[in-house]
Amino acid sequence: MKNRILLLSLSSMLLLGSCVSKKDFLALEEKQKETQDLLNSATVKLNSCLSDAAAANARVEAMKEQLADFRKNNDALIKNSQDLTELTTKGATNLEKSLETLKERDLKITRLQDAITRKDSVTLALVTSLKREVGINDPDIEVNVEKGVVFISIADKLLFQSGSYNVTSKAKDVLAKVAKVVNSKPDFEAMIEGHTDSQSYSKGVLVDNWDLSVKRSTSIIRVLQNLGVNPGQLIAAGRSSYVPLADNDTAANRAKNRRTRVVVLPKIDQFYDMIEKEMKNLEAGATN
Repeated sequence: MKNRILLLSLSSMLLLGSCVSKKDFLALEEKQKETQDLLNSATVKLNSCLSDAAAANARVEAMKEQLADFRKNNDALIKNSQDLTELTTKGATNLEKSLETLKERDLKITRLQDAITRKDSVTLALVTSLKREVGINDPDIEVNVEKGVVFISIADKLLFQSGSYNVTSKAKDVLAKVAKVVNSKPDFEAMIEGHTDSQSYSKGVLVDNWDLSVKRSTSIIRVLQNLGVNPGQLIAAGRSSYVPLADNDTAANRAKNRRTRVVVLPKIDQFYDMIEKEMKNLEAGATN
């Protein structure tokens, strides 16, 4: 375009040189210069516009790339949000299950504690009832209930002379109370256990502590039978020195180990009937 304008200008100058005056020629020349200046200015502006357009296109491409990154990050955030929502839901479900498990465990512990408390109350009620029924109030006579079995432990000094299996006369009062317990439970069995200390024993036909413990048991059984106890309820047993309450290292401990234990053995349904009766008595007493 620039070359065409120059060519036209030269042609005009040649043509005009022959037919125009010098004044007109100078005017044309000035006009041509102005035109050239305008052309140069337009060319500069055009180049500037082309440069601006290239820069704008570059920015557009950069923005397109940035937009693609934004979309990619947004998709990742949406996915993470969905994963987090899923994890939160699962976590809430697991937490709820854990809370339910803890509630069930606490309930079981509470029930177990209630059962233990009730068992202690039942044991106390039975022991109190037995002591009340037979009038036992002696520190050398111990009454316990363990696993549905009633144990009456009597110190040896209340029943026998040292090294003897003959029941003393004063023991009859104690054994009368035991007979009352056994007779009050006609469907139960009563095992009479003899216990000795660890000191060796041999006298007459008795060879050792086994013989002595069993012989003391049978001696008591005969007294109980004479006091009206059904012999079909009675069982003779001897434990020698092998179930001690304390070490046989002092006279006091050996005296504690020498004892006779009456074990009242109920059937399970009879035992629960007895529990029910005594709990009613206990509740009635608490109400009054």
